Amino acid sequence: MPELRQFARFPSGPGPLTATVPRELVHRVSVAETLLTGWTRTGPDRFSLTAQWPRAHQLHVSADRSAYEPLLVAETVRQCGALLAHTAYEVPIGHQFVLRDLRVDTRPEHLAVGATPAEPVVDITVDEVRRRAGRPAALSYDAVVHLGPERVATGRIAVSWTKEAVYRRLRGGRTADVGALRLPRPTPTPLPADVVGRALSTDVLLSPADRPDRWRLRVDTAHPVFFDHPLDHIPGMLLLEAARQAVRAHGGADGPVPASFHATFHQFAELDRPVWIEVSDTGGTDVQVVALQGESVAFVCRAGAVAG
Repeated sequence: MPELRQFARFPSGPGPLTATVPRELVHRVSVAETLLTGWTRTGPDRFSLTAQWPRAHQLHVSADRSAYEPLLVAETVRQCGALLAHTAYEVPIGHQFVLRDLRVDTRPEHLAVGATPAEPVVDITVDEVRRRAGRPAALSYDAVVHLGPERVATGRIAVSWTKEAVYRRLRGGRTADVGALRLPRPTPTPLPADVVGRALSTDVLLSPADRPDRWRLRVDTAHPVFFDHPLDHIPGMLLLEAARQAVRAHGGADGPVPASFHATFHQFAELDRPVWIEVSDTGGTDVQVVALQGESVAFVCRAGAVAG
């Protein structure tokens, strides 16, 4: 696989970082959504990755451009796994990835936007590589995110992947209908943007329902961040953002701001069936968010909060 070996050498070591990694390696189409700039191996199953965070972003920077959102950290850590799978573990481009678990704990006091784009360093330790027929089929890894001398976040992700043909069988033909699934369709009326801590109504993922702790998920398949390329299911990062918004809506405009997310993805959330988002208090400062589709739980997230 000469092309994959070429990707595995990019970039090769220290020096000025002037470009992002190839966007295919982090499963993005937009260069603007590609956050990683390089990687190097620091030991057996240990790696150091570099990234650049923009000073303005539709979702992942606060509306006043003063702070990076915790979900920017989550997306950065997610991209690390995709990049390392394709390079260090030689997973072919075109395999389909499935996010199983994601944890991220941030220190918001160290996520201020500065005078130049932030350049975090992410140290990754892969502690489990599951193999099928001798080839890697899944990774679990821990991440520590630094900005300069500060440790600003930790994370953990479990992800698996499969060949395209196997994925098509698992999806029961839905991959063939991805074009039809992406056709524009009416979305429910959004909550007011300020209720969920967003500036634009087009970024609001929740619609009022019959209870104050329950909302219908709004899915716009033309959204440039969540759907920067065609998908046959609701992406995990959209569900995490829905959890963030549910915590804000639950706590009120002056309520808690999620600083940590501990999420498990139980099954694919389909684009053509309603999804309901429900919240419940856990007895402490955390809030549990559940995404339901039909009678099934698609996603569970425990969101930790700090004072708004």
